[in-house]
Order: sequence, then C-alpha cells, then structure tokens
Amino acid sequence: MNYSKANINQTEEVFSVYSAAIKQMEKQEIHQWDEIYPDLPTITEDIKKNQMYLGIIDNKIAVCFVLSEECDEEYKNGNWNYPDSKFCVIHRLCVNPEFQNQGIASKTIDYIEKICKKAGYDSIRLDCFTENPYSQKLYNKAGYNVTGYADWRKGRFQLREKKI
Repeated sequence: MNYSKANINQTEEVFSVYSAAIKQMEKQEIHQWDEIYPDLPTITEDIKKNQMYLGIIDNKIAVCFVLSEECDEEYKNGNWNYPDSKFCVIHRLCVNPEFQNQGIASKTIDYIEKICKKAGYDSIRLDCFTENPYSQKLYNKAGYNVTGYADWRKGRFQLREKKI
C-alpha cells in the first residue's frame, strides 16, 4: 500500500469511499456516520488543509484518514495520560469496504504512528464510537487507552491516547 496526501482532484473519489463505508456500517447497525457527517464540505476542507491521507492499492483508495493538531472542544473531557505532550489527532479513519477485513486499518495505524513520531509528536489522540466493535478492537489491539468520553449527535465516543 502506498500512502500519500489527497489532492483536490480526488475529492469526489474520497467522498465516495466515505459514502460506501457509511452504507456498510448501516448494514451492520453501526450508526456512527451519516449524510450530515462526514459530508462533502468536511472532506473538501480536509483536503484543502493538506490533512487528508490516502492509502492506495492497485490504483484504488483502500483507506482515508486525517491527521491534524485540531480537536473538538469535547476533547477537554479526556483525562489525558500525557497532558503536556505534543500530540497529533487521528480523524475520520475509514477503510474502503472493498478492502475491509484485510488488516488495512492495523497497517495504517502503524504507518500513522511512524510518521507522527518522525514529525516530532509524542502521542496520538483520537475518538472512537462506543458502538463500533471493529474500531474498538482495532484501537485496543494497537494500545490506545481510553482517557474519557465525549457525547456528540450520534452518541458516546471514547477519547483515546497512545504514547509513541
């Protein structure tokens, strides 16, 4: 898998991956995302800010994710283990349904940790929907500890952190 930052010409293709993932999650009774979020303006902004990454296999987007230092106000609810560390936040990690159950998310987490460490970050933070057993398993296995909770429109999310 080759990783690169998304460019504005890929906006529609990236959005279609998120749309397909939403349909797949709905089939699995995981009501984490919908037509309101993540929407096309959010994806477009991620790409314009140069924060959207893509993992490509055979010229197809296998995974999308955003890395930034930005986080929602609800992150103040975290009892962060490394409160003074320089941290990066993973947002909107999404595996294309065509590539699910192939270890793509785990490989991507490893990649994210390497590039964040190389960029001088000490820890990584994220939020994880409490009703998504797949992301729960992924982040547990990768060593991301629950530090608190945030409640948003779609429900409760765990705030997680890992020192890298």
